[in-house]
Amino acid sequence: MASEEDQKRAYKAFKKRLKLTRLDDSSGLSRGIKTSKIGGITPPSGFPAEVWDELATQGKLKREGHGIYSLANEV
Repeated sequence: MASEEDQKRAYKAFKKRLKLTRLDDSSGLSRGIKTSKIGGITPPSGFPAEVWDELATQGKLKREGHGIYSLANEV
Protein backbone atom coordinates (compact mmCIF):
# COMPACT_ATOMS: atom_id res chain seq x y z
CA MET A 1 0.00 0.00 0.00
CA ALA A 2 1.35 3.40 -0.99
CA SER A 3 1.63 6.24 1.50
CA GLU A 4 -0.74 9.17 1.31
CA GLU A 5 2.16 11.44 0.32
CA ASP A 6 3.08 9.15 -2.59
CA GLN A 7 -0.54 9.13 -3.72
CA LYS A 8 -0.70 12.93 -3.66
CA ARG A 9 2.54 13.25 -5.65
CA ALA A 10 1.41 10.61 -8.15
CA TYR A 11 -2.00 12.25 -8.64
CA LYS A 12 -0.39 15.64 -9.19
CA ALA A 13 2.10 14.13 -11.68
CA PHE A 14 -0.76 12.41 -13.51
CA LYS A 15 -2.76 15.63 -13.85
CA LYS A 16 0.30 17.51 -15.08
CA ARG A 17 1.17 14.87 -17.66
CA LEU A 18 -2.43 14.72 -18.90
CA LYS A 19 -2.50 18.51 -19.24
CA LEU A 20 0.78 18.58 -21.17
CA THR A 21 -0.32 15.70 -23.40
CA ARG A 22 -3.54 17.54 -24.24
CA LEU A 23 -1.68 20.79 -24.93
CA ASP A 24 0.71 18.96 -27.22
CA ASP A 25 -2.18 17.35 -29.05
CA SER A 26 -4.08 20.60 -29.53
CA SER A 27 -1.07 22.67 -30.62
CA GLY A 28 -0.18 22.86 -34.23
CA LEU A 29 0.26 25.08 -37.20
CA SER A 30 -3.23 24.67 -38.61
CA ARG A 31 -5.64 27.56 -38.66
CA GLY A 32 -8.52 27.64 -36.26
CA ILE A 33 -8.99 26.26 -32.82
CA LYS A 34 -8.30 22.60 -32.30
CA THR A 35 -9.41 20.92 -29.10
CA SER A 36 -7.78 17.78 -27.84
CA LYS A 37 -9.75 14.54 -27.87
CA ILE A 38 -7.39 12.81 -25.42
CA GLY A 39 -9.31 11.46 -22.46
CA GLY A 40 -6.82 9.12 -20.83
CA ILE A 41 -3.11 8.40 -20.69
CA THR A 42 -0.62 5.86 -19.45
CA PRO A 43 0.40 7.06 -15.98
CA PRO A 44 3.94 8.37 -15.36
CA SER A 45 6.42 5.56 -14.80
CA GLY A 46 7.96 7.05 -11.64
CA PHE A 47 5.34 5.42 -9.42
CA PRO A 48 4.41 1.75 -8.92
CA ALA A 49 1.19 0.27 -10.30
CA GLU A 50 -0.21 -0.07 -6.76
CA VAL A 51 -0.41 3.73 -6.48
CA TRP A 52 -2.53 4.00 -9.63
CA ASP A 53 -4.76 1.12 -8.52
CA GLU A 54 -5.27 2.78 -5.13
CA LEU A 55 -6.15 6.13 -6.75
CA ALA A 56 -8.66 4.33 -8.97
CA THR A 57 -10.15 2.57 -5.93
CA GLN A 58 -10.49 5.95 -4.19
CA GLY A 59 -12.38 7.28 -7.20
CA LYS A 60 -9.83 9.90 -8.24
CA LEU A 61 -8.85 8.05 -11.42
CA LYS A 62 -10.85 5.83 -13.73
CA ARG A 63 -9.43 2.68 -15.33
CA GLU A 64 -9.94 2.74 -19.09
CA GLY A 65 -8.24 -0.59 -19.80
CA HIS A 66 -4.85 -1.65 -21.18
CA GLY A 67 -2.99 0.45 -18.59
CA ILE A 68 -4.78 3.67 -19.48
CA TYR A 69 -6.29 5.90 -16.79
CA SER A 70 -8.36 9.09 -16.95
CA LEU A 71 -9.55 11.61 -14.40
CA ALA A 72 -12.73 10.33 -12.80
CA ASN A 73 -14.37 13.73 -12.34
CA GLU A 74 -14.36 14.61 -16.06
CA VAL A 75 -17.28 14.01 -18.35
